[in-house]
Amino acid sequence: KYYPPDFDPAKIPKLKLPKDRQYVVRLMAPFNMRCKTCGEYIYKGKKFNARKETVQNEVYLGLPIFRFYIKCTRCLAEITFKTDPENTDYTMEHGATRNFQAEKLLEEEEKRLQKEREEEELNNPMKVLENRTKDSKLEMEVLENLQELKELNQRQANVDFEAMLKQYKEFEEEQKRREQE
Repeated sequence: KYYPPDFDPAKIPKLKLPKDRQYVVRLMAPFNMRCKTCGEYIYKGKKFNARKETVQNEVYLGLPIFRFYIKCTRCLAEITFKTDPENTDYTMEHGATRNFQAEKLLEEEEKRLQKEREEEELNNPMKVLENRTKDSKLEMEVLENLQELKELNQRQANVDFEAMLKQYKEFEEEQKRREQE
């Protein structure tokens, strides 16, 4: 590009863009969902041309939260969801319902059980001892199972394939000799 000698970048007027400007982006559906108007299933990984905007007055630890607008593939109803950096996930806003997620429920259940166990241990010192013995027993069982698997692998690793091939060749030669006789 040619810049004349009297060019002054400070004289170029700055563009005044609105804060809630929307951009068109290409994205994949971050989770399985079902459209509320027509019942169409939209599976995780389906690609969409989406409008993206920054949600006003919502930030999490300085991270902006984005809202995405997509259209249902069958009925063209608008579906919106936004980012949830607190849980490293997305939250459904409207237009569709999020389908069942077994992994998320399992993680929440594990966290709840861990919390209950910690609360129990704070109040009852005998419970701490019981949990420790249970954990040590479980660890011993796991180590025993691991040792058994190692022994099985050792037995299978001691198979001499060369000797097997040699024995098979001898067997074939013996058969040929019998046939010739």
